[in-house]
Amino acid sequence: MRSALYVPGNRPELFDKALCGPADVVLLDLEDAVPLGDKDSALAEVAAWLRTVTAAHPRIWVRVNSGAAAERDLRAVALPAVAAICLAKAESAEQVRTADSILSAHEEAPGRIRICPLLESAAAILAAAEIAAAPRVSRLQLGEADLCADTGIDPGDRDGLLAVRTQVVLVSAAAGIDPPVGPAETDFRDLDALRVSTKALARMGFRGRSCIHPAQVPIVNEVFTPTAAELVRARDLVDRFEAANGGIVFDPEGRMVDLAVIRRARRLLADTSAE
Repeated sequence: MRSALYVPGNRPELFDKALCGPADVVLLDLEDAVPLGDKDSALAEVAAWLRTVTAAHPRIWVRVNSGAAAERDLRAVALPAVAAICLAKAESAEQVRTADSILSAHEEAPGRIRICPLLESAAAILAAAEIAAAPRVSRLQLGEADLCADTGIDPGDRDGLLAVRTQVVLVSAAAGIDPPVGPAETDFRDLDALRVSTKALARMGFRGRSCIHPAQVPIVNEVFTPTAAELVRARDLVDRFEAANGGIVFDPEGRMVDLAVIRRARRLLADTSAE
């Protein structure tokens, strides 16, 4: 999952258009993108549209509200079309377990809808390992705007966020879940800056990123898509390893290859195959 495009839940005219676009995930948003006065109508619009998608769709996610509104949202969108729920402002494994119980009581096939907790506070980061191990969690998502507001970190200070980003990547790997979804870039007009920051996320171990504007999606997809040359090299390394049958493996430049390099090559091939 390279790109997740947020679509405001109060803009139903965009739903089909987004689903036909290049984003790997269409993230229907009932939370921050929807004004308070439109919350009820947005939930009704999203639920009605989801019912028109009669089969399970791997590209449809929904971000639900936190707090008292979460249960209402979860009940309404626990529908066959939904692949995952983005749980806003998740701060504990108990919140995830509660969401799991609500989904189990309302979905047609219990356990099918996955949960992607959105970590947006210091408490969430400190509880990330427990959250990652909670039921249904398939990956974590990092929300840096709220996190910076909570902690006082300057949103423009990428070094200040380095430890947090690293923590989320490490927690995800240790829990055996998919790599985390990177934070959205709010300045959707500066696509050059988006490319630079997305490449930085990729180097850190992120394999996808949320987007708030369709113009961001092609760049995010490009950054997180291996080049043809990278795939050829990975395939060659794996073939050499398998042909060696436990013996010493050398790459095309004559350098000895250890198992860590082969693991990385296999992961690259597996990620591409999954896409």
